[in-house]
Order: sequence, then structure tokens, then C-alpha cells
Amino acid sequence: MVKSRVRSIAMAVLAPTMALGATVGLASAPASAAVWNSCDQWASTSLNGYTLYNNIWGSGAGGQCIWANSGTGWGVRADHPGTGGIKSYPNSTKAINKTIDSLGRLTSDYNVSVPSSGAYNTSYDIWDTDHDYEIMLWVNYNGAVGPIGGYEGNVSLGGHNWNVYKGTNGSNEVFSFLRTSDSNAGTVDIKPILQWLAYDKRWMAGNETIGEVQFGYEITSSSGGLNFNTNNLTVSGG
Repeated sequence: MVKSRVRSIAMAVLAPTMALGATVGLASAPASAAVWNSCDQWASTSLNGYTLYNNIWGSGAGGQCIWANSGTGWGVRADHPGTGGIKSYPNSTKAINKTIDSLGRLTSDYNVSVPSSGAYNTSYDIWDTDHDYEIMLWVNYNGAVGPIGGYEGNVSLGGHNWNVYKGTNGSNEVFSFLRTSDSNAGTVDIKPILQWLAYDKRWMAGNETIGEVQFGYEITSSSGGLNFNTNNLTVSGG
């Protein structure tokens, strides 16, 4: 499926393509008191070395509210209509700013609770500093969603088995790794994936600087309001 990807860190400086206003709908804020919460379209905050983004960027989006108790424990309630196209990518971002070659290690632990309905993927979104390359790692997905580009094969890397896709969104190259079975908790060793891209496939250079690792939910539809909870997410290394 061809999807119109927009760099989430650039969203705050790009003119939105939809008339959503400063506050997007009323997806209803979390019932429990959180350290931080917001229903604003581009809401963001920094907690414990992570930056959280509500990041509602797609055309035809509904309401979405984000909450956080820490940079590693957060979630959203989203109510997006059952139409095609990605509506949002709420995420937690960790800055890396090291070349693939100079990375000593780069690992992540994740634990999520996601709905059984709706259309979405739970994914890492890894960017180089120039935004020439986007590396997506889908740990689970549901409904009518799919990666950019064509199928390139299957590979076992970083503790998981993936189906790999390669394509472009018109702005940057996209390498998508789709886990062959859904997982709501686990550990990903990211460095071997980057090395495989650089040295096994030669799709990017080993001296490419990895700017950040994002983790969140690419939501296409969540009619009626669905909860996406990040029970724990840590990114370690450098």
C-alpha cells in the first residue's frame, strides 16, 4: 500500500493540510490523572530523556488525546474514522546522533497494550539526521495497513524474524521490517538491523548518522475511540 508519510519531527513547522484547529476533536482525555496530557494536534513534551508527540498529521483525522506518566510510560485514546490513509503517529522519541559504525550498541525494550479492532501498526521509526532514510520496524499490526514499496525477502535480525520491504514516499527511502508474528512485548537489537542495511544490502552507508529512534502507533482508523497504551518503552545505547 502506498502511504503518504510525513516526518513526524517536522510536523510542527509544516502547514497542516486539514482544518483541525489547535485542538483536534474530543477523543476524551485519560480518566486517570497523568503527569502530562493534551488533545492538541502537535502537542509535545520532554520527560526522562524522551520527547513525546501527539502528531496528528493525516487527512481526515478525528480526535486524539495523549497522556504520559513518564517518557517510557504513556498512551493515547484515538477516535479516527474508518477511512483509508494514516491519520497519526503518536510516538516517543529518543535522540541518538551517532553513525552506524560508531554505535557501540542500540537496543530497545517494548511492552504495549493495543486494541483488537481498528487499523494500525505498532512500530519503531528510525531516522538518519538528513532524513534521507526511514527504517520502520513493525512489531504488530491490525486491519487494512501495509508497508511502502515491494517485498525484498525474509530475514532474522535483532532477535526477530521480519518480512522486508523497500520503497520511497517521494521524500526519502523507506525500509520496512514487518515482524512475521505479532508481539506486544520484547526486546529489539537495532544495531544489527542497521548494519545489515549498510553492509549486507548496501542500501545506506555505514557512516550514516542515526538521528533518532521513535516508537509509537501509526493509526489509520480507530472508530468509536480506542486505547493504545505503552506500558514500557526504553531505548538504550549510543
